[in-house]
Amino acid sequence: MKNQAGNPGQKVLVVDDEEDIAELIRFHLEENGYQVDTCQNGLEVLPKLEKNTPDLVILDLMLPGIGGMDLCKKIKEKYSMPIIMVTAKSGETEAVLGLELGADDYVRKPFSTRELIARVRSVLRRTKDGEEEEQFEGNVTIGNIFLNLKAHKAFINNSEVDLTLIEYKILNLFMTNPGVAFTRDRLLDRVWGKDIYVTDRAVDVNIKRLRDKLGDEKERLETIRGIGYRFNEA
Repeated sequence: MKNQAGNPGQKVLVVDDEEDIAELIRFHLEENGYQVDTCQNGLEVLPKLEKNTPDLVILDLMLPGIGGMDLCKKIKEKYSMPIIMVTAKSGETEAVLGLELGADDYVRKPFSTRELIARVRSVLRRTKDGEEEEQFEGNVTIGNIFLNLKAHKAFINNSEVDLTLIEYKILNLFMTNPGVAFTRDRLLDRVWGKDIYVTDRAVDVNIKRLRDKLGDEKERLETIRGIGYRFNEA
């Protein structure tokens, strides 16, 4: 009996030149209630998107015809569906570049299918109306952290946390996008703004200060080696 964890009708396109891996991903996605299509050649992807636009694309970087990086860029230029990249184990540079090109998350080979399904659920959950991020109003709670978005205040176990404006912006960005991997450059753009020049070091310093203020909840703010940071719900 299939586990209907995926929303009925949610479609996923799996792009991987290794047919056995593509079929393994298809099997587990379908077991979790998703509709799945696959292709093994980069040149097949854009025509498939024209005919039947999926809700999410799982995209391997090493593809014949056209590489995953170029595909990621082309897809994001025309479509708003999220992309999860699949990279080699040592592909930190590729992962960073892919995130900067607009990919929403990544997994490294070899990966567990349980991890991949969790990433698919997370990315689809935070995607709303074809936008990368949901628009939140009111409050957000993760663990013991309560964020009042209207008042611009954060609380842990009902006690207000004294945050600077930058620290609050960082926490807001992370808590409204749980599970998203943010590079330092992306954090600089989203928190400080594209027109403000600060170094990567400013990100690390403010992340450290924020962690110190989160107390027992600080482990949620994960450092991704060679990539940046992620805020975890679990």
